[in-house]
Amino acid sequence: MLLVTLGRPLLYSLYTLKNGPTAPAQTAPGAWWLSSFLNEITALILLVYVLSRRGLRLSDLGLRWSLKDVGVGLPVYGLSYGAYFIGYTVLQYLHFGVYGSWAHPPTFSGNLTHPLAVAILFSLLNPFFEELIVRAYLMSEVSELTGSLDLAVALSVIIQYSYHLYYGWMGAISMSFMFLVFALYYALSRRILPVIVAHALLDIIGVICYA
Repeated sequence: MLLVTLGRPLLYSLYTLKNGPTAPAQTAPGAWWLSSFLNEITALILLVYVLSRRGLRLSDLGLRWSLKDVGVGLPVYGLSYGAYFIGYTVLQYLHFGVYGSWAHPPTFSGNLTHPLAVAILFSLLNPFFEELIVRAYLMSEVSELTGSLDLAVALSVIIQYSYHLYYGWMGAISMSFMFLVFALYYALSRRILPVIVAHALLDIIGVICYA
């Protein structure tokens, strides 16, 4: 399940880490975005199918539609961004202490060869893809199989970190602080919609800032 759904994002992440942040998207932007949409929609359909084969639904992973959960997504967003900011700042000072200069993360401005609406639409889909599969499904499976919630949290963060390496080493590590907040919240609450809302806000704001 995870190999099928996350293979493409992981390969893209490693390719971009090696060749630069704009290499894949500049080849054929329209085709790249279309394949991204299809990949994530297909992955979500596969998740629903896998759950149904076991007599489960998305609600068993903690997806419950309520305005309360949407509202809780706001403080989760604040905590996750705060964790990211602190982690990024600490890593920058460590980098300066070792190398005598600030680290410069990759820029993705060259990737925005598409309408802003397309990027925002993808930013609404992507949090469902990531948080339902890498957070809710993975953590539920690992904790059930091993009995260790700590291991479930760790694996969720590590896997999510691995396919965000296109942000560079420092960017991906900084984002891991944010992923850790998401994983801890889900571990404690077993509710995934607030995490999806927080993730969507982070993605949308990021897209607008890069536009």
